[in-house]
Amino acid sequence: MSFGLSSVFRGLSLALALIATAQAAELEPLVVAEPVHSTGYLPLYVAIHKGFFAQEGLALKVVTIESGSGHTNAVLSGQAFAFIGGPEHNAYAKLKGAELRTVVNVVDRGNVYLVAKKGTVPAGQDMSAFLKGKAVATGAVGGTPNSITRFLLDKWKIDAKKDVELLETTAAGGLAAMKAGRAQVIVATEPQITQGIRQGLFEEPFYNVPRELGPYAYSTLNVRLESITKQPETVAKFVRAVMKGLQATYANPAEAAEIARKEFPTMPPEDLKATIDRSFKDEIWSRDGLVSQQAWTTSKSVVMDAGMLKQDVPYAGVIDMQFVQKHVAVKQP
Repeated sequence: MSFGLSSVFRGLSLALALIATAQAAELEPLVVAEPVHSTGYLPLYVAIHKGFFAQEGLALKVVTIESGSGHTNAVLSGQAFAFIGGPEHNAYAKLKGAELRTVVNVVDRGNVYLVAKKGTVPAGQDMSAFLKGKAVATGAVGGTPNSITRFLLDKWKIDAKKDVELLETTAAGGLAAMKAGRAQVIVATEPQITQGIRQGLFEEPFYNVPRELGPYAYSTLNVRLESITKQPETVAKFVRAVMKGLQATYANPAEAAEIARKEFPTMPPEDLKATIDRSFKDEIWSRDGLVSQQAWTTSKSVVMDAGMLKQDVPYAGVIDMQFVQKHVAVKQP
């Protein structure tokens, strides 16, 4: 009895499909909750596209939950394994009796910038003198851009209620406010910066938060403390995959940019390029996945100055870098 070549190919395809299904079934499913689908989280997406989670035996799914603390609550309730967001969310939860810990860093710089109406960029002026009396557009209360704005105003001895007018709006709203002559300063990020420059609204940022504030635990991956104590191997695999994603992002920027195009297919190519280029230029992403004491101290100072965190929470209360250093060994480039 003989078989046609087409039958052999069909049989081989079926066998390969069955093997792939069996292999997929062996992967441990994990869910990561994100508050927004952001280019800031690119190393996480790189790790997914390059198969680093699958290599660790994990099937990772990212779910976007745009509802304030929804991404944090998804982890607290056990619906998600981890969430991406600042470790201050761990501090908020701790004050309510819950135990969350940061296990790997993703964005290690405050990813916002200050831009001023074209032709008014401060030269030789102190920030206090320049900003007093101006309308400053920033993000909504509770968001990190708003908290950073309030932190900087306090640092420059500017009363947020008396010395400036805070316009709390969306990123697009900030551009519209300046275009209408309503705002003279915007706390912005990409792609709004490039869009505003292209429209002739302002020039390059006059204050670069990533460079000026230095290490800042801006976006980390956080899990329940219970996951660390009961599933240490799973957490270790998860962190290793993310660290590989961080390293791959810096090792091959062109490949990372191509993955970004797949993740953000509707973003205009010039806006996406500007966003990715600025992120690399200012080294937004962590290189080793660790959160330094300094990075947490800056992050904590920002939210405490903004009134978001009412009580001091120590580094060890939100960060578990000892776990990362003990259980995760990824060769650095």
